[in-house]
Amino acid sequence: MGQVFKTIIWPRRKHLFLGLFLIIISRLASLVLPGASKYLIDDVIPSNDLNMLKWLIIAVVVAIIIQSVTSYSLTQILSVEAQHLIAKLRSQVQKHIIKLPIRYFDNAKTGELVSRIMTDVEGVRNLVGTGFAQMVGGVLTAVISLFLLINISPMMTLYVLLPVVVFGLVSLKAFGKIRPIFRERGKINAQVTGRLTETLGGIRVIKGFNAEAQEIKTFERGVDELFQNVKASLTATSFVTSAGALLLGLASAGIMGIGGYMIMEGEMTFGDFLAFTLYLGFMIAPIVQMSNIGSQLTEAFAGLDRTEEIMNTPLEADDRKRTQVVDKIVGDVEFRDVSFAYESGKEVVKGINFKAPAGSVTALVGTSGSGKTTIAGLAATFLNPDSGQILLDGHDLQSVTLDSFRSQLGVVLQDDFLFEGTIRENILFPRPEATEEEVQKAVKAAHVQEFSDRFEKGLDTLIGERGVKLSGGQRQRIAIARAILADPRILILDEATSNLDTESETLIQASLKELMKGRTTFVIAHRLSTIRQADQILVIEQGKIVERGMHDQLIESKGRYYQLYTYQARI
Repeated sequence: MGQVFKTIIWPRRKHLFLGLFLIIISRLASLVLPGASKYLIDDVIPSNDLNMLKWLIIAVVVAIIIQSVTSYSLTQILSVEAQHLIAKLRSQVQKHIIKLPIRYFDNAKTGELVSRIMTDVEGVRNLVGTGFAQMVGGVLTAVISLFLLINISPMMTLYVLLPVVVFGLVSLKAFGKIRPIFRERGKINAQVTGRLTETLGGIRVIKGFNAEAQEIKTFERGVDELFQNVKASLTATSFVTSAGALLLGLASAGIMGIGGYMIMEGEMTFGDFLAFTLYLGFMIAPIVQMSNIGSQLTEAFAGLDRTEEIMNTPLEADDRKRTQVVDKIVGDVEFRDVSFAYESGKEVVKGINFKAPAGSVTALVGTSGSGKTTIAGLAATFLNPDSGQILLDGHDLQSVTLDSFRSQLGVVLQDDFLFEGTIRENILFPRPEATEEEVQKAVKAAHVQEFSDRFEKGLDTLIGERGVKLSGGQRQRIAIARAILADPRILILDEATSNLDTESETLIQASLKELMKGRTTFVIAHRLSTIRQADQILVIEQGKIVERGMHDQLIESKGRYYQLYTYQARI
């Protein structure tokens, strides 16, 4: 709560104070009417004073104008500021999420994160927007009205206060119950959005297995769970509102009785009675309104709780140790006794030692699940070693700032991700400021023009979300062109030729040769033909290096590599 006050409410104090000032004026102006009604009935009408009547009407009209102008300005100032705040918060949450470590994304659903960025912060509008100001204004009006009521008749006021106090206690109890419901709603909403995003992303698989029906059922279940949650919160809120209405009804009935009796006894004028009922409305309306504002604020806090939870997740670059900025990377990489486990106690990589000199090609070979991709992930700083060191030009890679390392790192992954847009935009992704000449050079080196020339718009052809309009080989070549344009010192190629036909493979081999020139490269390869030119081949089995050397040496020694190679050659 203190955090919310410090980061959200206090920086906007100017807007809020202005809002409160306007709301006070607006509420004071609204109290003119009941006072004027009493005066009209008790003084002006009995004495037939037309002049006084005129002034009275003018006063009421002025008060009404003041009230409407202030309430309009209030909405303008606070609602606009609230939306501005939502936009800023969304940007902050997105900025934080995008800088979280890769491991965080392995466990989180995309749609769920989208929901947290877009929906969870919405509730803030009730804190900074009109909700907060109305609450303060309501309390103020209620207090002033209370004094005016006591002034007219202490006994009637006392009678009215009893149901109001009961109502206050009931509301507090109810809102204590509602907050967890709202928190839960955010969670369910995120899950449902998450599943929906997955469903739409995997539509080909769903249709391929004729699984539409079960996806529809899963979504219906989620939506129903959301409905049950909303129902629970609506039930609680409407209970509060109805309780309010009931208690107020009883209060009104009592006032009619007591007021009627007092007028008959001559202890009260008719004008006093009218003013009392009108002021009573002013005192009670904000209290009923509180139940509405209460649920809005509850929702706001629940959303902020969830947002805060994300904002407290440590960022990838939070390592206090990462202080070293490397301007120019030569490209010498050394693994010294590196071990890593995704779950404690289950090491995927154990005691790895090797050197990859600048400009050399190191190939990682092994069966699926042997730890090749993990070693590449460690070299790319996507993962940090649990023990041991990775040295880059003699510096511990864990002490180098991520910015300075990754600005000189290039990756071509197995399932290369292309963004929606044109071929050109995808190639320009790492260096949007590159010149046309540099783009053309990358396009040629990666043999992209072989297929882009066939399209009417060439490089400006739209490729659809995730590049679905292109074949695997074409996507791969765009990814290689992207890496060539980035001009990295360290390059990581994962399975770069695993899903291609022979013609594409020949072209891609040529592109890769171009790409690897003079860069320290780590290749994870399934097709052993790709790695014959490697400077060193590391054969990985169950997280350990079981053999190392160049192709010819390893074939001669007839060990594990020889088995893998001859097995593949037979296929």
